[in-house]
Amino acid sequence: MIGKKNIVFGFIFLVFTAGLGPLMVQMYADWGAAYGEKQQTVGRLQQLKNDDFEEDLEALSADQIARANTDGILSLNKLVNAETEIDLIKGGPHAHGNLEALLNIAVGVCLIFIAAPLWLKQAISWAFILGTLLHSGMLYLERVFQLEWASTLLNTGIGPALILLGLLVMGITALVGFDGRVVRDDG
Repeated sequence: MIGKKNIVFGFIFLVFTAGLGPLMVQMYADWGAAYGEKQQTVGRLQQLKNDDFEEDLEALSADQIARANTDGILSLNKLVNAETEIDLIKGGPHAHGNLEALLNIAVGVCLIFIAAPLWLKQAISWAFILGTLLHSGMLYLERVFQLEWASTLLNTGIGPALILLGLLVMGITALVGFDGRVVRDDG
């Protein structure tokens, strides 16, 4: 039955992309440590400034002030880097992958109820699966596993184009062929 492969693929792909949630929780724990370090070093800088760059009633040398500034800058940078890693996963393979997995499930269900030529239903089905793999699948490989070659396929734009084309053709096909009854195509 056309649509079954999209439903199965969608649920399996959803497991992988939704499974990034626990990974991001762990990354937020690491981010929390970086945030605590940042608070401590920036707080020390603020206190030094308030005390006219004296510590324990002694004036700090230019070298000591520079080291305190460097510590503050490095801790801010560490925090930004930790947050960037989380955002790359959250805004990429996690969000797009979940959406595209659900689109595959929805399209798979719709294909069951649409009367259309078998070749057209197959084309729609494969457009969504390949589009998902070439878009959020490549995002997953690039951002979670840091596989640089995946960005080459990702940057072609073929994945999103296939999904958009699939949506357009699915919409037109549904307009013409949707009748609410299960259509047996034995494919």
